[in-house]
Amino acid sequence: MAEPVIEQPPGAAEKELYLAVLRAGGRVSVREATEQDAAATARLLALGLLVHHDESEQLTAVNPRTVSMRLSRELRQAGTRLFEAAEHVPAELDVLTDAYDSAARRKDHGQQITHVLDVDRIRHRLLQIEADFREEVLAAQPGRRPVVYLEKSARTEKALAGGARMDILYQPVSKSDPAVIDYAVRATSWGMRLRSLDEDFTRMLIFDRRVAIISASADNRTAAFIEDPAVVDHLVRLFLRDWERAERVPWHDLAGGSVPPAVEQVSRLLVAGLTQKAIATRLGLSERTVAEHLARLRERYDAVTLFQLGWLMREGAR
Repeated sequence: MAEPVIEQPPGAAEKELYLAVLRAGGRVSVREATEQDAAATARLLALGLLVHHDESEQLTAVNPRTVSMRLSRELRQAGTRLFEAAEHVPAELDVLTDAYDSAARRKDHGQQITHVLDVDRIRHRLLQIEADFREEVLAAQPGRRPVVYLEKSARTEKALAGGARMDILYQPVSKSDPAVIDYAVRATSWGMRLRSLDEDFTRMLIFDRRVAIISASADNRTAAFIEDPAVVDHLVRLFLRDWERAERVPWHDLAGGSVPPAVEQVSRLLVAGLTQKAIATRLGLSERTVAEHLARLRERYDAVTLFQLGWLMREGAR
C-alpha cells in the first residue's frame, strides 16, 4: 500500500503570499491570489493555510497553529512508519544477501582459493571486497605505483576516518616518485602508515585478515583470491614480519619541506593533553595544518591514533 503524501511546510513564496493575504485583512479573491502567484496559492490551499469558499470565490487565511499541529502530527506518524520499516529492511533483504554471498564465495569442490584470469574480473572482485571491508587493510605494493591508483583516495580517506587501519609497504623506488610522495603526505595525514622495504616481495592485499589477494603471474594479469583461514593467517604473518623490518619514511620531508618549528609546538601541546582542535586554536593555525604536523609526528613515533601518539610521546619524554 502506498504511503500517503506528507505535505512539507510552506516555502518562501507561500509565506509571502500568506502574509499578503493577512495584510489585506485575511481575505482575498481567488482571482487576485492566483494572479499574484498561482503556484503559491495552490500550495497554501493544499496545506490548509487558505480556505476556499465556493459561494463567494473568496480565500480566507486560517490560523497557522492549526496547520502546524496537523503537519507535525503527520510528520511524526510518517517518521514512526519509516523507523518501523527500517527495522524490517535487513529481513526483507536476507534472501538477496544470502544469494550474493553464495555467488561471491562459491567454491569449486570446496576450494577456498580462486584463480581469476581476466583483469576486468579481478578489478570487479576487488571492488566488491573493498566495499565490504571494515577494519584493516595490509598491502604490499612492489615497484612503481601507477598514478591512477594514487588518485583514488576518497574511499580510502573515508575508511580511515571511520576507524579503519591501513598499513602499506612500498619499495625504495617510491621515495623518488613525486606522485607517490604527494599521495603519502596526504594519506599519512588521514592516518595511513606507509613504509619502505629494500627487498623483493610479492604484490599482496589482505582485507580484515579474512581474504588475501596475491599476484599469480609475472605480468600481474592473474590473481589468486584466498579465503582459507590458515593460508590467510600465514600471509598475515609474512606481511607483519616484513613490516617490522621496513623503514619508516619521512614523507613530509621528502616533499621538500623541512620540519617547521610549529611541529615542536604541536608536539608539546599534544603531550599536555590538548585536542587537535584546541591545538589549532592555541597556535592560531587551521585544523588542516595541525593535522599535517600530527602526521609528521605519527611517522616519527609510528603511531596510528592521536591517543597512541600522545602516549608514546609522553613515554619518550620520561
